[in-house]
Amino acid sequence: MKIHILLIVIFFTFGFLDKVVSNLHPFEAIFNFGDSLSDTGNFLASGAILFPFIGKLPYGETFFRHATGRCSDGRLVIDFIAEAYGLPYLPPYLKLTKGQNIHHGVNFAVAGATALDSEFFIKKGIGKIMWTNDSLNIQLEWFKKLKPSLCTTKQDCDSYFKRALFLVGEIGGNDYNYAAFVGGNITQLFANVPLVVEGIIKATSALIDEGAVELVVPGNLPIGCSAVYLTIYRSQNKEIYDNYGCLKAFNAFSQYHNKQLNLALETLRHTYPHARIIYADYYGAALRFFHEPGHFGFIGSLRACCGGGGPFNFNNSARCGHIGSKACANPSTHANWDGIHLTEAAYRHIAKGVIDGPFSNPPFKSSPFKIA
Repeated sequence: MKIHILLIVIFFTFGFLDKVVSNLHPFEAIFNFGDSLSDTGNFLASGAILFPFIGKLPYGETFFRHATGRCSDGRLVIDFIAEAYGLPYLPPYLKLTKGQNIHHGVNFAVAGATALDSEFFIKKGIGKIMWTNDSLNIQLEWFKKLKPSLCTTKQDCDSYFKRALFLVGEIGGNDYNYAAFVGGNITQLFANVPLVVEGIIKATSALIDEGAVELVVPGNLPIGCSAVYLTIYRSQNKEIYDNYGCLKAFNAFSQYHNKQLNLALETLRHTYPHARIIYADYYGAALRFFHEPGHFGFIGSLRACCGGGGPFNFNNSARCGHIGSKACANPSTHANWDGIHLTEAAYRHIAKGVIDGPFSNPPFKSSPFKIA
């Protein structure tokens, strides 16, 4: 009788503890897809012929003390998410070595990647300016190729992926950037939105079919506050700017993309009721420090920390890392890093906003570690 009672106590105790541990550490792994906002080294590993400068200081100077292939001075949103859930930083897929432990996840994101395949841009005559051909579809193929190394049977995969977090993006920003940087007008950008959103939704759907049940799909940033857009579309006409110095039309465009993405995600939730599909509002999380930089410890948010001069310290002939450019003394006082990408300090605020709220819908699962 005593043995039976003891066994019951042990069963319930360990069952309870297992549940507690599961709640405290909801994810065993993270798999990430996207572009330069979350690439942790794939672009560099792929050759990086066009932009090798991200493989040198001052990139990476703040946290890692050396360049890692991240397009920032330090950590990215994906790094803060990994920290918050007690997981190691994601190794880039293209740098994996034989026998490497990948149980905690892998990063497939590539700087310059697009939601649409490269053929789309080649047909438009703008293929030459693309950083990479490793689109979202190619990243998905990498994941499918790696999947047998993660789990074998359907039962094993279902059990493993039930405790994994999948991030689909941010992706799509470059689809618009490439068109804008060759002089495309905003009407042309709007025309691409349905195609870009469809590409993101198809990829998200494909991952669910592969076994993903917890997915995060971030929206686009307020590109009207980006130093590169502010430089390219600079005008004496004050009417095109909002009260904070951002380009009204381009921020409205970002909001339009995000709205269409949200509508498509809502449909996807009905298609896959068993999956938990989270929209991460990068736009809202970032707009705060563009509107109130001082509140977040920034001396300014529109001017790049690292660059070669100009009103917003973005100069295409002397970009960050090139001869003629230099980095500011303290990147933590800037939101914008190199004119296109943000600083570690800015990414920290975005990560905190989406993990702790209120910039995610539905909310993230509670993380065991808080972002300072």
